[in-house]
Amino acid sequence: MINKIHFQDSPWVAFYTRRLIIVGTIFTIVFMFLPWTQNVQTTGVVTTLRPSERPQSIQTVISGQILKWYVKDGDQVNEGDTIAVLTETKSEYLDPDLIDQTSTQIKAKENSILSYSAKVNAINQQITQLEANRDFAIQKARVKLQQEKLQYSSEFAETQAANINLKIAQQQLIRDSLLSLKQIKSPLDVENRRVKYQEALAKKLIQEAKLNMATNAIENARIELKNIDTEYGEKLAKAESERYSAISAQMDTETEVSKLRNLHSNYQIRNGFYVVKAPQKGLVSQTLSNGVGIAVSEGQALCTIVPSEINLAVELFVKPIDMPLIEIGAPAQFVFDGWPTMVFSGWPDLSYGTFPGEIYAVDNALQPSGNYRVLVKMAVDKKQWPEQLKIGVGARAYMLLKTVPVWYEIWRQLSGFPPDFYHNNRTRASNAPKTEDKKKDFSKK
Repeated sequence: MINKIHFQDSPWVAFYTRRLIIVGTIFTIVFMFLPWTQNVQTTGVVTTLRPSERPQSIQTVISGQILKWYVKDGDQVNEGDTIAVLTETKSEYLDPDLIDQTSTQIKAKENSILSYSAKVNAINQQITQLEANRDFAIQKARVKLQQEKLQYSSEFAETQAANINLKIAQQQLIRDSLLSLKQIKSPLDVENRRVKYQEALAKKLIQEAKLNMATNAIENARIELKNIDTEYGEKLAKAESERYSAISAQMDTETEVSKLRNLHSNYQIRNGFYVVKAPQKGLVSQTLSNGVGIAVSEGQALCTIVPSEINLAVELFVKPIDMPLIEIGAPAQFVFDGWPTMVFSGWPDLSYGTFPGEIYAVDNALQPSGNYRVLVKMAVDKKQWPEQLKIGVGARAYMLLKTVPVWYEIWRQLSGFPPDFYHNNRTRASNAPKTEDKKKDFSKK
């Protein structure tokens, strides 16, 4: 009890205790005003910046049977190198001379097209000749009708003259008969007048018969003219029907030729699908179909290739509450699985083993997991990511925000507030939406 009281009353202990409290207080005050970089922490995996740089499965375009493998797991292949060779399994493609036979069918159908074309030309010439013959026959019939009309006019004039002669002969007969009664004319003169009257009457009757014949001839010429139109109309209609039939057959044959050419092209393209080639330079990481003689279906994967030349990126998933703080071009720090690190999240410059990045793209659609997808690329002109980094490696990200005092960050954490909304006027990435750039320009105006 005496020793304890002696220790408490020692002036040196009180002195050092007071100094320790003062130094601790000063250190705490200074520490509270140190700068602290706010950040959003999340996890993700290493991926690639472009879809063409990600591991891809080599699939078969057609179904077939594996004839031979040209690669194995771990082989390095270049673009166009043969992966495997397939053989045909479908019965409609088994004929080895399928392409040649299709070419022969195409030539035969093309010759048929030429034959139909020649037939159409011949029918066209026939139609032209029929039209010329029709026009000639119509012209000939019209000339004949005109001739018959002239003949009718001539016969009509002759009939009129016969009527006048008959009337004169009748008047002379009557006059001579009266004079004979007065014994001025002899009976012989009367008989002569009667004979002339009979001759004039006969000529009149003959002329009327000729006039009737001329009238009938005109009607016959008109009927013949109409028959020409009917006769040649039937012949032309028949020729037109044959021409359209030939044209229809020609078009059907051209359609068949088009289908055969399509089949010929499909057969040639299909022959190229028997050899499965590498689409780009890369490493064969896994063969998914094993053995020889195994049947594979359309779209079935044969192996997986990891491209050699890739631009690495990190795929992160951010909570909706932190989404407003994420901006394209903002910096980020990464810790990759397998690399030794010492991280001070608020003091990125003092951290060891971290690698810088830059936010490249932000999805506007919510993922099924309830988070937003963020793609981060390697920062330009800064510390490069490890060459040994592989796709699929886990990563922890610290997306850096506003720099605030330590006391403010402690108060924010204790109050449960989110980090401050922050924008440091950084240049947006080239893939940023153009509409946003336009809005900024408009706001400046």
